[in-house]
Amino acid sequence: MPLRAESGLPELIRPMLAAPGQLPTGAGWAFEFKWDGVRAVTYVRGGRVRAMTRNDLEVSATYPELRALATLPGDHEVVLDGEIVALGARRQPDFGRLQARMHVARPGDELLARVPVVYYVFDLLHVDGRSLLGAPYARRREELGGLGLGGVPGVRVPPSFTEVDGEDVLAVASDYGLEGVVAKRVTSRYEPGRRSTAWVKVPLVRTQEVLIGGWRPGDGRRAGTIGSLLLGVPSDDGLRYVGKVGTGFTHSALLDLQERLRPLARTGSPFVDPVPADQARRAHWVRPELVGEVEYRTWTTDGRLRHSSWRGLRPDKQPGEVRLP
Repeated sequence: MPLRAESGLPELIRPMLAAPGQLPTGAGWAFEFKWDGVRAVTYVRGGRVRAMTRNDLEVSATYPELRALATLPGDHEVVLDGEIVALGARRQPDFGRLQARMHVARPGDELLARVPVVYYVFDLLHVDGRSLLGAPYARRREELGGLGLGGVPGVRVPPSFTEVDGEDVLAVASDYGLEGVVAKRVTSRYEPGRRSTAWVKVPLVRTQEVLIGGWRPGDGRRAGTIGSLLLGVPSDDGLRYVGKVGTGFTHSALLDLQERLRPLARTGSPFVDPVPADQARRAHWVRPELVGEVEYRTWTTDGRLRHSSWRGLRPDKQPGEVRLP
């Protein structure tokens, strides 16, 4: 249940989450593009804007662009749900580009100009003292469209497609290099903090959240830095080893990872299963506290990520949220 402040505006509404699944067919579904960024619920009241991530981190200072919501026409008090994204060269969300902003508590003018962000708002949870959590998706989207967010700099309301074939929306997402599609029942209520089958995510890019359990030093051009990361996913028995990743890093990302991993050093492997000898050799073990994300092609029969590539750290996620698909 949402926590409520004395003013009547909710203090905290945790985002509703989509369940992975097959693209739904038949009537009663709306389709949205899946945006590749950081989920944020924003609270707008009296000229002030507060943005909260999935793990209850306040990130308004990290993304000062969101302060533009204070200029919302009509001086509405609202709670909005959406995704913070950085756009790439083709004007589509670029998660790698967003990494430059995710770890900077108070970005300077140069970084703000070089990597601006856009807030894609796709749901309205509360407006002018009225909770819309129990209202159907179709009504929430209708009221969201009437807020005038299109006139707020750096804020967009992405389309919602109804009475169309979801396969057509997925094909458009593929053509534009987007992450996938989210299907939402038009009659569904908003369920704070729950992963509900009323929302179904259908990714085009396979990604997996992981915990870093160790790293191996690099050679050649990577000498003196990280060569690869040793990755795990929690299981009932403990942290299960799921493979290594050695591609997808920028030089600055490697330096940042070294600084973050240094204080997490430990003497032995954090994995409950043995790490292959060639990967354990020269390994530096760490406490598995940092959440990252990799892109991969498939899983091997012995439970390893195949052809994985590093996408970046996920400071918006907690270690306890990492699960096997």
